[in-house]
Amino acid sequence: MNFLSTFVTFQNLHEVRRLCHWGPIIALSVIVICSTMAIVDSIIWYWPLDTTGGSINFIMLLNWTVLILYNYFNAMFDDDIFWKHYLQYCSVCQGYKAPRSHHCRKCNRCVMKMDHHCPWINNCCGHMNHAYFTSFLLLAPLGCSHAAIIFIMTMYTQLYERISFGWSTVKIDMSAVRQFQPLMPFSVPAFAASLFALGLALGTTIAVGMLFFIQMKVILRNKTSIESWIEEKAKDRIQHYQTGEDFTFPYDLGTRWLNFKQVFTWSGTPKGDGIEWPVHPKCHQHTLTIEQLKQKADKRVRSVQYRAVEDYNGACCPLSKGFQTFFRTPCTEEPRIPLNKGDTILATRGTKWWMYGDKVLKEEERVRGWFPRRCVEKCHYDTAASDSTSDKKAN
Repeated sequence: MNFLSTFVTFQNLHEVRRLCHWGPIIALSVIVICSTMAIVDSIIWYWPLDTTGGSINFIMLLNWTVLILYNYFNAMFDDDIFWKHYLQYCSVCQGYKAPRSHHCRKCNRCVMKMDHHCPWINNCCGHMNHAYFTSFLLLAPLGCSHAAIIFIMTMYTQLYERISFGWSTVKIDMSAVRQFQPLMPFSVPAFAASLFALGLALGTTIAVGMLFFIQMKVILRNKTSIESWIEEKAKDRIQHYQTGEDFTFPYDLGTRWLNFKQVFTWSGTPKGDGIEWPVHPKCHQHTLTIEQLKQKADKRVRSVQYRAVEDYNGACCPLSKGFQTFFRTPCTEEPRIPLNKGDTILATRGTKWWMYGDKVLKEEERVRGWFPRRCVEKCHYDTAASDSTSDKKAN
């Protein structure tokens, strides 16, 4: 019981519900399938009790599985302390947010130093679990690469004894590891299962490995994925309005090593309390927050007012709105908003077939999400545009 409590700590029983989501179900299924088949194939290919190499191979395989699961579950259940008072106001949490905090619509709460919401762990990657999440992204490809080698060698050695491929020059001497009769026969179902597990292992190695390099790129600059996007928008805002500002990202400490140590520590707990951060000499604690407020104001100015001309029920892939709308639905977990004829929407971005914006409900109450472009038409009298024009004249 003590081991289990050390392995993963649940904040409360409600956290167990995170497992009941397609992301963790698929991720854990891949881990279980690859690990199980690797153990079975290790027994068939390289019996661990007869040779030192077999023992090392088997221990390393178990070690990958334990480390992968340890970091995976810590990334899933090790929550950030959620902050609710400072500068930017969150209407959902009814409080102000500390710098680098963002509200996650999926988790329905504000997360300190939020990087992104990951559906594979059904949790946000933030201040407290960023190191665990990134370690999982490193260990998963390493473990899957080891498993893939086991699958390939098992299939090769077993098929080589049964089928002549005509490869007279291709032969691997396996006499040192095949001095026994395997306890488990390598049948056609075992071959099919090994081949399937090999595909999962190789696919996971490539996909998760790419995610690891993306995460390391932002970590070495002491950023998050959201903050990288904020910095890009800051440059776009300054260029668009020709303000002559010089925006400096406040949290880059100057060297990759110092930035790396902000996330990875020997204890596993990141530095800082998630509220105050070391910053660039030209900046202060609220430099990024002030830039976000400027971008939000700019977003309201640039938004375009539309009016709904068709009803839309909020379906992710509405077939009734046309084949292009059905097949070109945005590949994101961001919500869709239902529309009724006459609804007012302030659109901020979009594609050829879909748009994203805020549906105005009351004076300050809005709901945000995607909706089909064919369901709306641009208002002839654009309130948002007229407001921005009046603001410019006033300035």
